[in-house]
Amino acid sequence: MIKIKAHERRNKLLKILQKTKEPIIGSELAESFDVSRQVIVQDIALLRAGGKNILATSQGYILSENIGMEMVRTKIACRHNDGDVEDELMTIINHGAKIIDVIVEHPLYGELNGLLMIKSAADVKNFMKKYKQEGATLLAALTDGVHLHTIEAINEEVIERLKGVLKQKGYLLDEG
Repeated sequence: MIKIKAHERRNKLLKILQKTKEPIIGSELAESFDVSRQVIVQDIALLRAGGKNILATSQGYILSENIGMEMVRTKIACRHNDGDVEDELMTIINHGAKIIDVIVEHPLYGELNGLLMIKSAADVKNFMKKYKQEGATLLAALTDGVHLHTIEAINEEVIERLKGVLKQKGYLLDEG
């Protein structure tokens, strides 16, 4: 098989995803393009960054519009200490939501936003590993633990259920 340029591969990959109503696993895509699965993961990430709403399911990749599912996005206000970060993130993931970002309100700079794009337990593990290895400071440290997350889920019920669990754990700021 003749190797094609990366942008051509991504265009062909997108066309394949647009034509299918069923998820396609990354290793099948990798085989069809004669590349590694990691190359496909990177291609999918670049397509997502370009605005394509590609879902990574346990059955493979699929465009959200091909399954008739529009994701619901909302912001939640949270507060906790540094020791609860992993539990907060895992709680959100384990209850069916994706964490898009973290936002804090800085007195000098205004809104500061950190893109997270955490959608799995592996993503949480990698985030925590990097956080510990780098000795980095969380954005929420600037605001005594107060921060917002933009989250995404398949429907409002998932978000409401998640809010209940976060409130029970003491992470959700009281709206009252």
